[in-house]
Amino acid sequence: MQSVTRGGVPVEVGDEFPVVGDTAPAFTLTDAELGERSLSDFAGQRKVLNIIPSVDTKTCAMSTRKFNEYASGLDNTAVLIVSADLPFAQSRFCGAEGLDRVITLSCFRHPEFRQRYGVALQSGVMAGLCARAVIVIDEQDKILHAELVSEIKNEPDYDSALAALKA
Repeated sequence: MQSVTRGGVPVEVGDEFPVVGDTAPAFTLTDAELGERSLSDFAGQRKVLNIIPSVDTKTCAMSTRKFNEYASGLDNTAVLIVSADLPFAQSRFCGAEGLDRVITLSCFRHPEFRQRYGVALQSGVMAGLCARAVIVIDEQDKILHAELVSEIKNEPDYDSALAALKA
């Protein structure tokens, strides 16, 4: 079992986090219209998975805003914001913020996503949510960059994720 911290307190994270070179695990998640979206829906595109605990937290909101900004300069790339938030909350946040370049996806109906991607918070007050992570996937679903953020309150390494897209 791996762990991250929240305010310096260890939080257990279940299952194996993917590594660079792995094939991205298949997933199905719920979109803003309550439909199902899968990894295969983004075939032939690069994907950035910005996995967050909740859009209703300061750091998650900041990373969603930043990835929305970066998305405008990324060709053939889908920027996916994944959390356990209900699609209504994700849509409300993006609408209020004017964020229209990211695709929000919820794992509320699909907890297996948290296990397949090794981001299931297992202990502490945030158990059941996703750990903060960024995974960059190429057009053939190979992982180019994988960061499990060690402190939940910290933002991810945007520069490394973007460098992986440009390599």
